[in-house]
Amino acid sequence: MPFIVDLSSGNIEREERTAEKGHYGGSVLGLRLLGERTAPGLDPYDPRALLYVAAGMLGGTHAPGLAKAVFLAKSPLTGVAGEAHALGPFAAGMRAAGAKAVAVTGRAERLSYLLIQGGEVSVRECGELSGLEVAAATDVLRERHGEDAHVAAIGPAGENLVRYASVVTDYAFAAGRYGLGAVFGAKNLKAIVCVASGAPAEVADPGTVAALDAGYRGALATNPLAALQAGVPGFAGWVGDTLAPGYASVRNFSVPGPPKLRVPVEEDYDGRAVATSGACPGCPNDCLKVYAGRTGGLGQEAFLSLGWNLGIDDLGAVLAANARCNDLGLDQVSLGGTLAFAMECAGHGLLPGGPAFGDAAALPELIEDVATRSGPLGDLLAEGSARAARRLGSEARTYAMTAKGAELPCFDPRPQPGIGLGYALAPGGPRYDALEHDLDFDPVAGLGYSFPEAARVGAAPAPAGELNEERGRRSARLLRLWSGLDALNLCVFASTPTRPLTIDRLTTLVTAVLGEPFTLDDLLAAGQARLDGMRAYALREAATSDGFPDLLSEDLPARLHDEPITTGPYEGAALDREAFARARRAFYEELGWADAS
Repeated sequence: MPFIVDLSSGNIEREERTAEKGHYGGSVLGLRLLGERTAPGLDPYDPRALLYVAAGMLGGTHAPGLAKAVFLAKSPLTGVAGEAHALGPFAAGMRAAGAKAVAVTGRAERLSYLLIQGGEVSVRECGELSGLEVAAATDVLRERHGEDAHVAAIGPAGENLVRYASVVTDYAFAAGRYGLGAVFGAKNLKAIVCVASGAPAEVADPGTVAALDAGYRGALATNPLAALQAGVPGFAGWVGDTLAPGYASVRNFSVPGPPKLRVPVEEDYDGRAVATSGACPGCPNDCLKVYAGRTGGLGQEAFLSLGWNLGIDDLGAVLAANARCNDLGLDQVSLGGTLAFAMECAGHGLLPGGPAFGDAAALPELIEDVATRSGPLGDLLAEGSARAARRLGSEARTYAMTAKGAELPCFDPRPQPGIGLGYALAPGGPRYDALEHDLDFDPVAGLGYSFPEAARVGAAPAPAGELNEERGRRSARLLRLWSGLDALNLCVFASTPTRPLTIDRLTTLVTAVLGEPFTLDDLLAAGQARLDGMRAYALREAATSDGFPDLLSEDLPARLHDEPITTGPYEGAALDREAFARARRAFYEELGWADAS
């Protein structure tokens, strides 16, 4: 482990790394390979750049929380290590095909795909797939290799090097963030196809895994977040009362008061579902639902990014846009952030002829233009909002809601400053699922059942809006915990501190799968190793960077500091600059890093 594939030469080798401890075959190993096998300052589109895809030692195991594959490369959006995760059945398919990890370098002379079968990897040409969307390409590859083949493919956005192009697995389950689909495209790599040649991944202690599975299923009725995920329309299907001002981005974070946008009700989802269960083999939580077509896998961020963030509350338009993004291979978060940036610039006269907030009818054409880089506007927005702002001028930069060059997720950090610290300081760039939300640990409004779990990693309850040194330390500890989950390909939506896989269940599960003792200290050590690896890579790249993106930037957009929420339960919430700086220093001290500020 892993296979090393050079697309330029056609050479395929297998590098044995099992004697090395602490990488679990996941992103820690991928980061080591990035450091060892690529030169500093390499352009993400350079043929010598490295792409890493892994189920690892746990991903793809038929058990709760283990249906995750990692995709890793130098990001064309941020310039640092970009890591995206795909849920769904692809990791299990990769393991059944006989591979835990594949590292890809070089560039194929003609459009190609990797075939993994029988524990071997081969490169196949596929010029006939050029320009095909994800579903159509997957159809062809499954017809060729069997209906049980598992496919990770890019669409036109990846082939056209859209900087936030995604990789989409098995039609509907995207590895969305940081432009890894564009890295596929730069390598002339259309897909990775996995054909099962054996039984599902074996576990050392099947009885314990079965008992943990039964316990998880029993917890679905009593754990509120797990129940929400498992139910219809699911935790990504936003329903209920209007959200409090400041909870989520409205019109590019520019509306600090009442959104004046409708939240769907459950009945709005009737008749729109394609699949509501069975997305992740072995996991009963059924978080991922598919709406509005077979490419419509709905992640939690899609409704906010493509809806409220654009001033749109038409559920049908949002679900259709989400499915279209997956078929074209576009990250919904960066697309939504970039379109919102363009809409605000147009509203201020900085982008004549640009799109307008609330125009749901224009959304389909905008998505197509970005994915195909059609026309000056499509080509501009395919670069992402930070680069587009540079082209439009200094005033436009005010409206680029980014950190490290990547668009912010749509959960507003003003009332939840720990989220803001994560956006600004996580060395891989902003991700909403990098650490648990502050509101979950608020002594009054929080999820009380999760407090003992969080306390085990040093995150005691505290008022959600409190921003001080302890907030910095707590946020770093939670980031380390969830980084450990990422390092092992454990699903954050099944795991501690708020879901049924508690720390004790997690450590028992990993022990039962691997057959080796695994403790909380091991989990946190893996999390620290992953963060240290990403940080070291960012520092290395910064030394040879042209300064954009600013790889070590720890800044958030000025709006989040200077424009407080104006009404509701979070009235007055904003990120005080001095308090944020103190929290940042404490964050770095907790992780043992020098403060880059």
